[in-house]
Amino acid sequence: MSKLVKSEDQWRQDLSPEEFRILRQKGTERAFTGKYEGYKGAGTFVCAGCGQALFDAATKYNSGSGWPSFYQPLQDSAVEEHADTTHGMRRVEVTCSNCGGHLGHVFPDGPRPTGLRYCINSASLNLDEKK
Repeated sequence: MSKLVKSEDQWRQDLSPEEFRILRQKGTERAFTGKYEGYKGAGTFVCAGCGQALFDAATKYNSGSGWPSFYQPLQDSAVEEHADTTHGMRRVEVTCSNCGGHLGHVFPDGPRPTGLRYCINSASLNLDEKK
């Protein structure tokens, strides 16, 4: 499968400033400020950069972290994981497997059945309530 490739100028044109900062510059939004942090409805969360389906809303839960949290991606192939040692921490970064956009991080302190917490920035997501 070929990945979506765009120049930084193309990304700047296609994304809002906040989406660009998070998806392309590996930023984060402040806790409890994202539009999907408290969302409890149905649907599929897709990448704000390319539209790839990432997470089913049925796997979203309230982790208390201040960011939308999911216990598993829609498919394992939807996301990629990378070691992240920035800011003096050891974490696992999660990116969209199609466009490489930064989504957030995954931690081993989630609920069953996976025990994982995908802690994802709202600005890296769009909600498709039809899927």
